[in-house]
Amino acid sequence: MFNSLPIINAESKAKKLNYLVNTLKKPLIYTKSLVKWLILSLVVGAVGGFIGSGFHISIDYVTELRIEKSYLIYFLPLGGIVIAGIYHIFKSKGKLDTNRVLVAVTKQEKVPLVMAPLIFLGTVLTHLLGGSAGREGAALQLGGSIGYNTGRLLKLKNDDLHIIVMSGMSAVFAALFGTPLTASFFALEVARVGVMHYAALVPSVMAALVASYIAKFCGLSPVAFEGLKKVSISPSAVGYIVVIAILCALVSILFCKSIKKTEQLFDRLMPSRYIRAFVGGGIIVLLTMVLKTYDYNGAGMDVITKAIDGEAKYEAFILKIIFTSITIAAGFKGGEIVPAFFIGSTFGCIVGSIIGFDPSVAAAAGFICVFCSVVNCPVASVMLSIEVFGSHNILLFALACAISYMMSGYSGLYSEQQIAFSKINEEKINKKTT
Repeated sequence: MFNSLPIINAESKAKKLNYLVNTLKKPLIYTKSLVKWLILSLVVGAVGGFIGSGFHISIDYVTELRIEKSYLIYFLPLGGIVIAGIYHIFKSKGKLDTNRVLVAVTKQEKVPLVMAPLIFLGTVLTHLLGGSAGREGAALQLGGSIGYNTGRLLKLKNDDLHIIVMSGMSAVFAALFGTPLTASFFALEVARVGVMHYAALVPSVMAALVASYIAKFCGLSPVAFEGLKKVSISPSAVGYIVVIAILCALVSILFCKSIKKTEQLFDRLMPSRYIRAFVGGGIIVLLTMVLKTYDYNGAGMDVITKAIDGEAKYEAFILKIIFTSITIAAGFKGGEIVPAFFIGSTFGCIVGSIIGFDPSVAAAAGFICVFCSVVNCPVASVMLSIEVFGSHNILLFALACAISYMMSGYSGLYSEQQIAFSKINEEKINKKTT
């Protein structure tokens, strides 16, 4: 009995030693991971920042050129044929769109490097000739391609590839819009709604910060509107915001359905991508001539600015839906988020004027609500409200985001976006947007 005591003591000391080693090992593991992702996100952020800045400068340049030389819009049908031809050359790579990047966040999906120059060129050409599109599609595809191929070059594991794809998306989005917090959380939220990929939090934030700094270094200004009126919290203000958020959710459903139905219609009536591009471009030119305005060509940031200042046409939001649906269905490139800003801000401004709420604040709420509804990213939308409009109306805008997210149901811009959990209860549904 007494002879066994040294053995027990030895075992006890060994357990204590193992416990001590394991306790010290955990911080080392986390530190190693932190250093790895800080370095990788610095690289991705720098590459994404410079490419995103170059893309931003290119879009600004061709937009000014199009405004100066209005006759360029007549070449839109031919531009559509060129874009269709370029993408046809690389048809063996599969479908090269934003949905491809979203799938790569959650599954073992390749993001070809060729996607980056294709979306860069296609979006610049679309904006030069007056297609009604945004630029976030380019941001996500450029970023996803940069992130994925950087990870492949460095021989990262599959799980790490998912993270670096999100980091790339965050970087280019931040460079294009100057909203690093929005970019970071958008990348974490957008692939699977209801599931936040927190493992990518550090690299996504770091990449976004680096990219936004580079964009500022290149002389680019962030998307921001100063001087928005502060609204006191009151029952009436809350009531107005609830009405605006619900109506914006309905408009967002109309926007998403319009794009998808128009794409289906074009595909059925015109199986050839070249005919779709030419006819779609021709319709945009015809509509522009009939309406005698260029407000609905390009991104329309000037119209958004006027709406935030309290001025918008009643028909503006519906015309932008029509122009953007045709542009996307015809095969032009760019994305739908800036058009969503346009639709939301103009619609919100009009609703505010009708119900007696400050039109500028209503336009800002519409800007955020339609974005939130079409991408199903409420946290990123709250961050957007802070970065674009300041924090003084944050509670009202957060409420607006929550309501518009819920009331938009399962509609969305991206067909490969997964809704992990129900929007009205704790049920796990795992369904794609409709």
